[in-house]
Amino acid sequence: MIVLRKVLDQRTKESERPIRPLLDPTLPIPSPSDLTFSGERFALLPGLADVHVHLREPGFSYKETVRDGTRAAARGGFTTVCAMPNLNPVPDSRAHLNEELALIERDAVIEVLPYGALTKDEAGVALSDMEEIAPSVVAFSDDGRGVQDADVMREAMKRAKALGKVVVAHCEDNSLLRGGYIHDGDYCRAHGHKGIVSESEWGAVKRDLELVRETGVSYHVCHVSAKETVELIRRAKAEGLDVTCETAPHYLLLDDSMLEEDGRFKMNPPIRDKSDRDALIEGVKDGTVDMIVTDHAPHTEEEKSRGLAGSPMGIVGLETSFPLLYTYLVLPGIVTLPRLIELMSENPRRRFGIPSRDDDFTLFDLGARYKIDPADFLSKGKSTPFAGWEVAGKCRLTVCRGQVAYLDPETKARNE
Repeated sequence: MIVLRKVLDQRTKESERPIRPLLDPTLPIPSPSDLTFSGERFALLPGLADVHVHLREPGFSYKETVRDGTRAAARGGFTTVCAMPNLNPVPDSRAHLNEELALIERDAVIEVLPYGALTKDEAGVALSDMEEIAPSVVAFSDDGRGVQDADVMREAMKRAKALGKVVVAHCEDNSLLRGGYIHDGDYCRAHGHKGIVSESEWGAVKRDLELVRETGVSYHVCHVSAKETVELIRRAKAEGLDVTCETAPHYLLLDDSMLEEDGRFKMNPPIRDKSDRDALIEGVKDGTVDMIVTDHAPHTEEEKSRGLAGSPMGIVGLETSFPLLYTYLVLPGIVTLPRLIELMSENPRRRFGIPSRDDDFTLFDLGARYKIDPADFLSKGKSTPFAGWEVAGKCRLTVCRGQVAYLDPETKARNE
């Protein structure tokens, strides 16, 4: 473990120079077989970036805190996360945003970039103080709620365009929900649940794309789950619209045939049909899907114990995302490791203007195999549909801005 010791020793030296990565980040990512040391395979990667994370503060610290959420992110190899605005107060004005920024400044162990709300209180009626908060937010979103009024969305897009900001859209047509809470598919009907039709997502995307054509705004679609959405975005890109999108590990690795009567399988949008999953994987492979996020959305154990019907929507993912995707996409040859890094680091940074830094990196032990155990999470949230899944790839070290944000306890003990 000489390599790791050199990194830690350098941190202890009093120097104005930041910690430098051990490999030139401009070089191609090496094969794991090229990084063998003491019988273990290490991959030194650029810091991962997740542009869709719920840190729950201010307002919901019983679910998660900035400190716990960013510690979980660092453990997952992330050096940058973008915090969604469904908070209390909603960051829709300078005063409200300042409350969130103060918590980030005090408690974050990695870089946190907040979103500003599109509308006041995310109510979809009056626009937020967009000009006032634009310099301090990464983009604008009403995530958690779709903007139902096309005129409100049009005006928000015009304002965002003038400010040079991306509109990040939670696409959901409330008129099509009809009380649903899981995908309207075979499992839903066989078990007597209420379903959410895919059109509630793709219909909203279709409407927004018309507004993008009209306004020319930079537009990004959150947590894509439906095959129709993938095709709409593919066509929009071919047309030359400034459009990107994201999906999440649970939409790539699960379909509704795998559902269980447990709140840890409930999120919004829901896990859909195998054909949707296949379309998303194809979208990842052909570049239609630009990035993979976690949509880390922690809730308390009690809240998530109420089954599919009664539990709130949302699961955690910061500590499991890279190992899951490496194990179930890279190792089977579905995507390459360099492509996964594009999806989890390079593309999010490029789209949202987040600089890549030489002193942000993470060290993964790709030879480590283990089962996902929520009891071991640093996040307050423990709800994941991947509990018990065997994965390869354990984060041993994360360095953010030249400071150690996470050091695996097992690794630390072996190097003392």
